[in-house]
Amino acid sequence: MPSPTQRHVLSALVQNVPGVLAHISGMLASRGFNIDSLAVGETENKTLSRMTFVVVGDDRVLEQVRKQLEKIVTVVRVMDVSSRDYVERDLLLVKVQAPAGPKRAEIRELVDIFRGRIVDVGPDELMIEISGRENKVQAFIERVRPYGITELVRTGRVAMVRSEADIDVADGTSKASA
Repeated sequence: MPSPTQRHVLSALVQNVPGVLAHISGMLASRGFNIDSLAVGETENKTLSRMTFVVVGDDRVLEQVRKQLEKIVTVVRVMDVSSRDYVERDLLLVKVQAPAGPKRAEIRELVDIFRGRIVDVGPDELMIEISGRENKVQAFIERVRPYGITELVRTGRVAMVRSEADIDVADGTSKASA
């Protein structure tokens, strides 16, 4: 019985050299793999970058993507983050029509509910920053759509595997000892 199609979050540690992003995305595209989300940036080591991307497919597709990535010389390591306990975030910047008055107040309330921030205020629009899980970001977009979105940009997912002994951020205790 074939495995079901699912969303896989992969993290590739790559050499921080010109053309690595084009090489990897081109290789995946040439083999018919669709990248649902992609984020890349320098790591704590300036010679390395981390690429976090989401591919949709069954376990066979995931295994093929991993094998193809591992063949690339500039790829140091590939990890299926979604097979482990992990934290992921997506960043959204959105401009929303918000003339002074009651609509602007409603939008400000929505921003507070979603724990976002207003990062720019214009005479007739607000620029809002929201970060969180993909479903939170998507829910915020749907709530502000009726007000009129004039521009929207998202980062794509970034993800990191949790530490083995997770610390509860609220009280500083280890979940293993709780």
